[in-house]
Amino acid sequence: MRHNERAASAPWIRTRLRTAPGAATALAVLVLVTAFLAAAFPRAVDAYESKGLRHDILTADAGRSTLEVARPQPGLELPQAQRDAEVRGPELARIGAGLLKTLPAPLRADTSSVAYGVRTTKPAVANEPWLPRPEAVPPQFSYVAQSGLKEHATLASGAWPTTPREVTSDSREVQGAVTEETAAELKVKVGATIELLTAAQEPITVTITGIVAPRDPRGSYWSADPLLRTPSLVPDPTSPFPVHFWTGTVLLAEDAGPALLSTAAEPVLFWRIPPDPAGLTGPDADRLTSVIASLESGPGLLKVREVAGGTAMVSTGLGHIVEANTRMRDAISPVIAVAALGIGSVAAVVLLMTGALIAARRRGELALMRSRGGSLRGIGGRLLAETAVTVLPASALGLLLAVLAVGEGRWWPGALAAAGVGLLVCVALPVRTTLQHIRPTLHGAREDMVSARPSRRRTVAELTLLVLAVGAVTALRRRGTSAEGGTDLLVSAAPVLVALIAALVLVRLYPLPLRLAARPMARLRGAIGFLSLARAGRSSAGGALPLLALLLALATAAFGGSVIAGIGDARDDAALASVGADARVSGASERATLPDALVRTVSDLDGVRNAAPIRVEYGVALPEAVAGDGGTDADGDGDGDGDGAGSDRAGTGTDTGNGSGGDVRAAALVGVDPASYAELARATGLPAFPAAPLKATGASASPPEGAKSESGPERVLPAIASPAVAARLGKEPQAVDTLSGNFEVQIVGTASRVASVSTTNFLIVNSAALEQKAPTTLLLTGAPDPGKLHAAVEAGGKEYAVQLRSEERARYVNTPMQAGAERIYLAAVAAGAGYALLAVLLSLLQTAPERKTLLARLRTMGLTTGQGRRLLAFEATPQALLAAGGGLFTGWATIALLSPGVDLVPLALAGVAGADTGPVVLRTDLWSLGLPAAGVVALAAAVAGVQAWWASRRGSITELRAGDSR
Repeated sequence: MRHNERAASAPWIRTRLRTAPGAATALAVLVLVTAFLAAAFPRAVDAYESKGLRHDILTADAGRSTLEVARPQPGLELPQAQRDAEVRGPELARIGAGLLKTLPAPLRADTSSVAYGVRTTKPAVANEPWLPRPEAVPPQFSYVAQSGLKEHATLASGAWPTTPREVTSDSREVQGAVTEETAAELKVKVGATIELLTAAQEPITVTITGIVAPRDPRGSYWSADPLLRTPSLVPDPTSPFPVHFWTGTVLLAEDAGPALLSTAAEPVLFWRIPPDPAGLTGPDADRLTSVIASLESGPGLLKVREVAGGTAMVSTGLGHIVEANTRMRDAISPVIAVAALGIGSVAAVVLLMTGALIAARRRGELALMRSRGGSLRGIGGRLLAETAVTVLPASALGLLLAVLAVGEGRWWPGALAAAGVGLLVCVALPVRTTLQHIRPTLHGAREDMVSARPSRRRTVAELTLLVLAVGAVTALRRRGTSAEGGTDLLVSAAPVLVALIAALVLVRLYPLPLRLAARPMARLRGAIGFLSLARAGRSSAGGALPLLALLLALATAAFGGSVIAGIGDARDDAALASVGADARVSGASERATLPDALVRTVSDLDGVRNAAPIRVEYGVALPEAVAGDGGTDADGDGDGDGDGAGSDRAGTGTDTGNGSGGDVRAAALVGVDPASYAELARATGLPAFPAAPLKATGASASPPEGAKSESGPERVLPAIASPAVAARLGKEPQAVDTLSGNFEVQIVGTASRVASVSTTNFLIVNSAALEQKAPTTLLLTGAPDPGKLHAAVEAGGKEYAVQLRSEERARYVNTPMQAGAERIYLAAVAAGAGYALLAVLLSLLQTAPERKTLLARLRTMGLTTGQGRRLLAFEATPQALLAAGGGLFTGWATIALLSPGVDLVPLALAGVAGADTGPVVLRTDLWSLGLPAAGVVALAAAVAGVQAWWASRRGSITELRAGDSR
């Protein structure tokens, strides 16, 4: 009896899962993917922020990143024995170990590279006659007794410096070593001696016993003070003339520090502690900045002085490195937040659509339970239980996959995101389903949007959303995506709000064109067109929720694609501004000219389409500004195109005065061949260069219209100038004195930039009219082989260099933070496109049973299989076109509205020395805008065709069974 009772009351959850395993599996897969994306996003952000912080510290100059604790030599009031003991290795090692223990978290030291010792801060002159004197000035040496020399260097020749007997401040003989670079430049050999004078002018003989080679020349041991490794030729600051002398460092034995106490070279005790960034994470940046500030001038410094002495000071550039990283992170985060909120909103709407689809399929079943006395609480509880059994394990599995895929990052943000996905699905389905059965509904009542009228509450809600969207867009246009105190979520959600308003407006306007189109269709003989429009107007697949999901997904994909395209365009433009063409050949100095043989050899290489030789002379003095003359018009007085020499974006320059001509004192003279330079402008995508006004060449050539007809040195050359130079020189001919010749120029046009010239103030003339015509730069377009190009230039001499646009372009993709943010936006584009296609599929699946029943009924009335397929295709077309057209418009409008407030410089060019850091704004990317929209239309047509084909394979009796309510 009990066994029969248990069989009659089978568990509800198990029964439901066995009844509809396909629906449960599909829901679990959707939740799994969404939970994975939700959990992976914060972990990916943490990962690239952590890698970016470590990268910035590791790649920074060791002199900036190393933490140095230094204090003066022991006081003269102390006994000599005590002074000597304080600068010996054991005492310095004890203090160094104490300093490592005082470092507060998260700052950790790279103990393998910690160095301590005694060094001189005032270089001492070495008067040995065998030392090189490039300009008759003797070299100067610094002396350091530093720990760990044998661990960080190998002995190239000689022997390691030692202390045969204990060194004190009275010692007058010590041993030392120099690096291979120092020995090569300063002619130092093993056995050489250098005298170091004491404060009493007594000589201390330093014997060079060995020459060493650094094991890691770029490590902090050798790079914290570059003179340890490499000598330098520096100018003499005390000389009234520009003379230079050598300076280097002699490495004394580790325990030879007491000998330096008797010198006047101002010795100091030091401990160099390089940071170990391996354990740092992105969220540690703020704490690290605070800790470093405390060590430099705060409670941390007091703890350091307790260990190293009351006069110890801490100096480091690590704080500036971390602050620069924080600024980049804060600049990138608001842009990333736009993608996160967009994809999160799309995913939430798709999950709600899935719940709506499940509720629609089970509406009859739940209505029957309600009619038999089932309570809303009981029905909702059962739905919650059966949903949780499927959703919660899927969410946990998605979190686990995210942890495995992104192995670095905090766990709790991803856990909260995955839990939020599971909670949304578990709550949305029971709530939506139970709300539909609060009141009994009449059987067969229509719920399409043609008959439904928006309520007052809905109108108020839509107006509220409209106000929020307008406010967010206005704030974003005024102050950009950044806000004081962090990311402004309302501003970052502006694309979502714009898409939401567009969806609500389109849903309200959607029935109007259908009604207008249905009238002429009703007069036609066939019923397919009229039926398709009538059903499209009343179909629930065109409701607000499916349309909202599509518009959000398409707008987010378009925004993400525009970000990626804007980054790529900015880097391409910066590389072009730096190189000037696909490749550039120039001399090592500004005035070095290229020989004709080299120009011909390079121009004849395979892959070179065009070679444009130009002559650039910087610092040409300009005459005084012309009083009362406003200069030349932007269009060049009709003789030339105003933007003919370059793009509208001005490059960075060295001369002052980008505005009024009175501020310009000097400019660059650029001599070009008009024909080849015009071809270069076309090949590199710059606006057309006006070659015709510059073709007047030679002594007998006719001057430009309006110029005085004079011969000899008074000959007038037509010139195209930057706006500031044109404003200074005016319309009349002006004399200029250059190394290329003395002549007069008359402005015939203006240009905002010239290729390969950094300054924004320039004069462009025909190089054939110059007395000195030899080019200083050769600009190449095409795709020459880099190896052959380098070989051809190296054959011409070591004083010539090659710069490739592709190599310059590759410099801009080097920081983990930038690369990680780009990957997130690529994932946003892909996820947006995927959710858009899924929204189309869900909206069509929701009405699939109704479509199949309709076809079955119409087949009993004589509808053929081909007509049925056309009916479903025509029915799905208006909704797909509405979503695709609305998505195109919403994406374009979102980018157009938000582009003035979004600056992509931190993503595109930040952290690259010499890069053009002008504003980088969004632009519409046609591929990311059009491909997802086209995919929506194609998928809708494909699904409709598959439904018609599947329905034609089944008989009408199967679809029109007794008891079917439709």
